[in-house]
Amino acid sequence: MTTVTALSVWLIPSLIGIILLYGTYKRIPSYEAFVEGGKEGFSLAVSIMPFLVGMLTAIAVFRASGAMDALIHFIEPLLAAVGMPPEVVPLAILRPISGTGALGLMSDLIKTHGPDSFIGRLASVMQGSTDTTFYVVTVYFGAVGIQKIGDALKVGLLADAVGVICAVLIVTLAFGK
Repeated sequence: MTTVTALSVWLIPSLIGIILLYGTYKRIPSYEAFVEGGKEGFSLAVSIMPFLVGMLTAIAVFRASGAMDALIHFIEPLLAAVGMPPEVVPLAILRPISGTGALGLMSDLIKTHGPDSFIGRLASVMQGSTDTTFYVVTVYFGAVGIQKIGDALKVGLLADAVGVICAVLIVTLAFGK
């Protein structure tokens, strides 16, 4: 067993043990604190459910209506100019909305084009260099009751756009087309 494997196997149990020992040392009722945290987590999950349902419904409508295909067709000349294959545009659009959907789309791109293809590499780098902005804003801001999300959303989407642009540039420079 390598050192990294051994460390990864023992890291979480050791961390839990250290937390329990520290709680015992500080005379904190660890089990009661755990149960109280579980109650808070459950109520948080219930409170964010409407935001999640709304977001997932919007994603489904956008894809099923053909709006994504129309958008790709509309911006195809721009994509050709910057060297971005049209196949990865749905990933660039879906990634800020849904991490799971984007992961499925990336897996499909890799299965179709291969992991060592330009599209496979670009999809992988794009997946790692962007975030689920709408999910973060919807779930986390909704959970704490923040309603003015305009600036955070703009900055998050700008960061996603920069991530997509950098992914195209870096994959092109590192691997060529």
